[in-house]
Amino acid sequence: MKRAVDIIASSLGLILLAPLLASLCILQYLKMGRPLFFRQIRAGRGGLPFEIVKFRSMQAGSGSDAARTTGWGRFLRSTSLDELPELWNVLRGEMSLVGPRPLPTEYLPRYSKEQARRHEVRPGITGWAQVNGRNGLTWERQFELDLWYVEKKSLLLDFRILVQTLYTVLRRKDINASETVTRHAFEGNVPKKES
Repeated sequence: MKRAVDIIASSLGLILLAPLLASLCILQYLKMGRPLFFRQIRAGRGGLPFEIVKFRSMQAGSGSDAARTTGWGRFLRSTSLDELPELWNVLRGEMSLVGPRPLPTEYLPRYSKEQARRHEVRPGITGWAQVNGRNGLTWERQFELDLWYVEKKSLLLDFRILVQTLYTVLRRKDINASETVTRHAFEGNVPKKES
């Protein structure tokens, strides 16, 4: 049933938002040039790799995320408009509207056995962690929220998360982890030292 909802919602979204997506593509080209999209291999359901597609928000090069993120990119991120191309990932079955956010494949060997359970479901454009702190969360807390979702998932919960997402986006809170970085990389679980 969830997959059917994803197909219908992403299809309708891509059709109804086509004028907005076209306008964003034009603005993206005028503001940042090519490429229009950010593409990266992420881990999907079962840890299988797929290519996520988002509007690009940073210039190429070295330096901090904040230094490379353009004013236009900050606008796209703060409004979550950069996420709209992910509807294509949903339609293709690589993502769902709601689920744990897809993370880079290089994180896979860094998860604990319990944390790896976040891959029992399709990753989502939005999720329980996104409406409870977004990038302001520690990795440990994000994974706790992801696992809570895996345990409690239902269409009713998905609807609740989608409604809360609208509120979270309008508040524009916790978009970045700090003023200098979007998010620190997940380094993995550090074994506790024996005393």
